[in-house]
Amino acid sequence: MMKRLWGGPGTISGFLLRFGQCAFGAASIALMVTGFGFSSYTAFCYLIASMGLQFLWSFGLACLDIYALRRKRDLQNPILVSLFVVGDWVTATLSLAAACSSAGVVVLYSRDLNMCATTKRLTCNKYQISVAMAFVTWVLTAMSSHVMFWILASV
Repeated sequence: MMKRLWGGPGTISGFLLRFGQCAFGAASIALMVTGFGFSSYTAFCYLIASMGLQFLWSFGLACLDIYALRRKRDLQNPILVSLFVVGDWVTATLSLAAACSSAGVVVLYSRDLNMCATTKRLTCNKYQISVAMAFVTWVLTAMSSHVMFWILASV
C-alpha cells in the first residue's frame, strides 16, 4: 500500500498543486508573449516552449485528478506513479533551465547593460514578472515531483 501524501495523485491537494502549475505557467507565457521583441532572444523562446510543455503536462494531470476525484478512483499504483515521477522530473528540469536562462538575460539587460532604461521599446517589467512566474511554476513542480518520488519510494 502506498502512502497518502499531501499533493499526491487523485487528491484535492494534488489537483490544487497541478492547477497552480497551470495557472503560473500560463501567466508566464502570457506575460512573455505580450512583451515587445521577446522572439529575438533565444532564452525567452525557450521559456515559452518550456512553460507550454509544463502547462500541457500539468493540465493533463489536473484533468486526471478531477476524473479520479469524481469517480473515486485510486491513482496510486506503481506504474502510474513512476510515470508521474519521470514526467515531473523532466518538466521540472526544463522549467528550471528555462527560468534560469531567461533570468540571466533579464539581469544582463536590466542591470549590467542598463538597456531597460535606455531602450524604451524593451518591456523589462513584463520579462521580469514572466521569469518570476516561471520560477513559481518550477517550485510547484518540484514540490509535486518530490511528493511523487516519496510515494513511489513507499511501495
